[in-house]
Amino acid sequence: MKKNIFLAAALLFSLSAQAQIFDIIKSAVKDKTGVDLNVPVKNNGTVTPTKTTPTSSGSNNSSANLGNLTSGQISSGLKEALSMGVTDGVKKLAVTDGFFKNEAVKILMPEKLRKIDTTLRSIGMGSLADEGVKLLNRAAEDAVTEAAPIFTNAITSMTITDAKNILLGSNNAATSYLQGKTQTQLFNAFQPKVKASLGKVGADTLWKNLISKYNTFTGQAVTTDLNEYVTTETINGVFKMVADKESGIRNTPAMRTTSILQKVFGAQDGK
Repeated sequence: MKKNIFLAAALLFSLSAQAQIFDIIKSAVKDKTGVDLNVPVKNNGTVTPTKTTPTSSGSNNSSANLGNLTSGQISSGLKEALSMGVTDGVKKLAVTDGFFKNEAVKILMPEKLRKIDTTLRSIGMGSLADEGVKLLNRAAEDAVTEAAPIFTNAITSMTITDAKNILLGSNNAATSYLQGKTQTQLFNAFQPKVKASLGKVGADTLWKNLISKYNTFTGQAVTTDLNEYVTTETINGVFKMVADKESGIRNTPAMRTTSILQKVFGAQDGK
């Protein structure tokens, strides 16, 4: 009799432990998936969850906006916008005062030499300092035309890998991408042209004279690489013009003067 009582007690304990284990499993499933295993299965074999997790309403906006565009169209539109930016930018910069009277891109006295400007003006030689700045800009205006093919080659070699992200990016996303990919290449190719232009407009001679006068007056030995400085500033000026053009095309439909620009940038209007 006692043996039977012990067996019954053991069986009840085992069933109770199993029930607790099943409750733990069902609770874990419900927490992780939202599915309540206590709810009856529907006829189609699926279980009705007790809760639903809301999905992001904007997760597929990019695909929806660009669904009708091919990668080739996106790439063509971006390249055309950049090409227009370079063409328009170079055209505006490659004229007398294109840099010098455009405050957005004007090349100023190198920071390292600004104490020269102050000193020269203090001794009545401000006109020499002004002429030095003007000739830096003249060199940029002269060199920038020959740089256009370098920018064009860089644009045409752009891949379409990041095309959608660029299209749906910031106002100057394409310009920033192009700049990041080509800055070093452009500098190396552009520097000899700037050096030639500095000599052509007489900037190198004037600046040697200007720095010499300053060193004589102060007893210092200031030097600077004007070629590197003007090269960097000229490239930055062109990219500034390209970025302005890109922003205009993105935000002003009237500036989308070709069908590919209208199609591609029209698709990003609602991003």
